[in-house]
Amino acid sequence: MFFAKLLPREGNFFELFDRHAGHVVEASLAFSRLVAHYNDPELRERYESEMDKAEAAADRITIEVNRAIHTTFITPIDREQIHSLINTMDDVADLIQDSAETMALYDLRHVTEAITRLTEINVKCCERLKSAVSMLHNIADPHVAEAALKTCAEIDQLESDADRVMRKAMSKLFREEPDVRELIKLKAIYELLETISDKCEDVAKLIEGIVLENS
Repeated sequence: MFFAKLLPREGNFFELFDRHAGHVVEASLAFSRLVAHYNDPELRERYESEMDKAEAAADRITIEVNRAIHTTFITPIDREQIHSLINTMDDVADLIQDSAETMALYDLRHVTEAITRLTEINVKCCERLKSAVSMLHNIADPHVAEAALKTCAEIDQLESDADRVMRKAMSKLFREEPDVRELIKLKAIYELLETISDKCEDVAKLIEGIVLENS
């Protein structure tokens, strides 16, 4: 009993979630700027560096949260929920970084309208994700819980928008792109960018579950 009193009781999980979500947004915005200035190698390198720093900061928080799960006696929400949420959020940051690396490795020559549109949707998804995460510490308030669920629904709608953009882009790609190598490159990049919104939706579903179980 005495030993239990020495252990942290609730930790600062919600604060860590907020900080992580902030880095996810930073990474998405840096990637968006990279896409917007893709034809400028100097700016592209600058924004890629900003994105990498944000992703690395998110990684450090993920490690901190996963360690805290094992050293905190009483957690504010279920341990499995904490573990799933922080790691799925980190997947979003990883996918953003993967997208930039894939564009470089595949020597993408130009940014298409679909890449720009998917990037815009992903930024909105990440911003909504941050908003939903920021409400978790106060979901006992019915109004906050309702707002969190509404934000999660907005992420779901954005993911559907990304699906439509990708399907249209794929159709155009296979109908109009004569260069097979370019087709393969763009197909992989489109799919990867769409996966970012998918992963944001996964985060939204986890948040919905936390809200419904704890509000």
